[in-house]
Amino acid sequence: MRTLLKSKLFRLFLLTFLLFTAFLVYLFYDLPSIDDIPQGLNQPSVKITDRSGRLLYEILPTEGGRNATLSAENLPQCMKDATVAVEDKTFYQNPGVDIVGIIRAVWINLRGGETLSGGSTITQQVARTLLLADEKSERTIRRKLREAVLAWQLTRAYSKDEILALYLNQIYYGGMAYGIEAASQTYFGKPASDLLLPECALLAGLPQTPGIYNPFTNPDLALERQKVVLGLMENNGFITPAQRVDAENAPLGYNPAPYPIEAPHFIWMVKDQLDELFSSGGLNPSGSLVIRTTLDLNMQQLTEEIIQRRIAAFKPQPGELNRNVNNAALVVIHPQTGEILVLVGSADYFDASIYGALNMATARRQSGSAFKPIIYAAVLDPNQLQPMTAASTLMDVAHTFTTKDGQPYKPVNYDGRSHGFVSVRESLASSLNVPAVLTLQTVGIEKVIALANRLGVHSLDTPRNYDLSLALGGGQMSLLELSRAYAALANDGKYTGTLSILEIRDADGNLLYEPETKPAQQIIDPRVAWLISDILSDDQSRQTGFGLNSVLKIDRTAAVKTGTTTNFHDNWTVGYTPDLLVGVWVGNSNYQAMHNVTGLTGAAPIWAETMRSILQGRPDKPFTQPDGLIQFEVCDLSGLVPTPACQHTKTEWFISGTQPTTPDTFYQFSPTGEIVLDLPIEARDWAKSQGLPILDDSNAAGGLTLTSPTDNATYKITPDLDLSAQQLALSTLTGTDFTQVTFFVDGSALETFSAPPASCQTWWTLSLGTHQFWAEGVTTNGETVKSNVVTVTVVD
Repeated sequence: MRTLLKSKLFRLFLLTFLLFTAFLVYLFYDLPSIDDIPQGLNQPSVKITDRSGRLLYEILPTEGGRNATLSAENLPQCMKDATVAVEDKTFYQNPGVDIVGIIRAVWINLRGGETLSGGSTITQQVARTLLLADEKSERTIRRKLREAVLAWQLTRAYSKDEILALYLNQIYYGGMAYGIEAASQTYFGKPASDLLLPECALLAGLPQTPGIYNPFTNPDLALERQKVVLGLMENNGFITPAQRVDAENAPLGYNPAPYPIEAPHFIWMVKDQLDELFSSGGLNPSGSLVIRTTLDLNMQQLTEEIIQRRIAAFKPQPGELNRNVNNAALVVIHPQTGEILVLVGSADYFDASIYGALNMATARRQSGSAFKPIIYAAVLDPNQLQPMTAASTLMDVAHTFTTKDGQPYKPVNYDGRSHGFVSVRESLASSLNVPAVLTLQTVGIEKVIALANRLGVHSLDTPRNYDLSLALGGGQMSLLELSRAYAALANDGKYTGTLSILEIRDADGNLLYEPETKPAQQIIDPRVAWLISDILSDDQSRQTGFGLNSVLKIDRTAAVKTGTTTNFHDNWTVGYTPDLLVGVWVGNSNYQAMHNVTGLTGAAPIWAETMRSILQGRPDKPFTQPDGLIQFEVCDLSGLVPTPACQHTKTEWFISGTQPTTPDTFYQFSPTGEIVLDLPIEARDWAKSQGLPILDDSNAAGGLTLTSPTDNATYKITPDLDLSAQQLALSTLTGTDFTQVTFFVDGSALETFSAPPASCQTWWTLSLGTHQFWAEGVTTNGETVKSNVVTVTVVD
């Protein structure tokens, strides 16, 4: 009997032991290690702010929501006190677990099979959130016990302040906000360090049931919960009764835009830069980041409103022509620093009908005449062998050029008229087309593209891909590229590039990254930059192209240039003061043409209103003139030194050493003592149309002038283009009494015209080397007349 009893007791003990062991295994066999806490932390979100710290957008992780981690010392004390009062009043005394609460939970579990009562300490909640995330939805005794064991281990490994910091940085407060910093920004639009007692009490009441107590959706319930928290804080000695009453009666100002997305095109541009910075190892994104950008949100919102209103004004009224103007982009840059203050990529980012999500500030489009200042900056460079000046004369008459495909190219001005002899100043200010093409031909496509590249216009690549149509916007570039090139003109010729990120800090304010400060590069001679700015701000010189007092003339000194592309696909206005640059594009993202809308009527009004609005209240600031410029009187038609016969003179600015020394040859005294004009034959028709007296006009019948190609020009053979398509136009202006005209190349006849017209033209296939061209004509009385000789060079 005794043996039998012993045997039964042994079996019972063994069974109990096995059951207990099995229970322990069931409870703890896959219990995570507290060393795994970093793996359970919420991924930090990235906040992008404007230059003043105003939130533009928060980039959320792929899982979870907003999160920013603060160090324990930067957590607001009122938040610590409120949390302890409402979640775990014995937090600083208990071993990480609430024994009474666990016993209560076990008892309820045994009676009802489900844990219906809480009893979790702050430490247990940390364990559940960071180590038992997969079991959070389970309400069982097993999870409760596992949670208690982990909480006990946490208490042994971490200080109470560290555990509380884990809780406050990781707990869910609703509204996609994880952690107190994210919650503070979401609900109150401020950093957690600025929270006041009433706000702390409201936030501390959210984690228990954030969906019910969300102040955005249930403001009354949230305030009731706040009062509960304040009462517990008073009961536990954290605040006085007077403080509780004051906090309960204090009004709360909620964040009116808890989930902002401001300047979306700019945000994605910054995000691309962050991706590049992260991938290059320039920054390790291991924690919460605050990206402070260059954007000025006030300016951004101002310009967005201007664009939307101006584009809406193009919508046709009943019976009106639809001008088909649907979109616009705008950038504002600080010329001295290159900081992007505004970037509007479209009239409405969320409007799919205008492809609003496309960033038209960075999309490549033809620039029209807005590219001309770069051409003139190249030709005015005093380091050239024969630089032009602002007074240099250009012929604005019908002229035929050759494209890179060997095709004839005959540009015309916007008004369809020829203006005869015009200065560089008038040509650029009034945006005359034929003089611009002549200027590009003179300075060379290679030099212009090289200068554009150095000014940040990297969309223009190999020069052989372009021809003289580049002068009128035949190359594609983005608004941002062209604007930063203009910014160098505003900055005395110094190029800074563009900047969009000022600094990157962690959530505690520690500086993690600051862009390297690079000295500005002197790309354009400061005297040339000043001359370009002076010309583009000269309303009098704009008169030929735009009239006086156009929309381009604002209430202060400002240099500005417009551009309109063929068939009105794009129009531009880019202009600046010494301290501010504004660039505007207007058009349609899908390349649909607008109807009779130019840079002056489309983009310029947006530019002018933006400039006036931003600079309102600031004094006028003229462009600072550098040393090395002189004023010199010239004859107005030729730009040369006036003679006694010169009837009209003007004063022009010159880079010292480039002023003319040759006397004027246009104005002459006739044998009768009258003042007449001795002009090239190609200018005579224009002069006659203007009623100008011409010297020996009766002899014009016998004149023969080779007008194309340009003397001393250099042409380049394109290797990947059929040579037969690479031809040079040879043209003459011929008097009325010629019976025959023959073109000669290097002494050999190329083509003969019988009964020649007033203008003869033929084509010559390019051939390497230096070549001489002329024409010979036979008059009606049998006399042979030889034209001027033109020398050109062809290279590969």
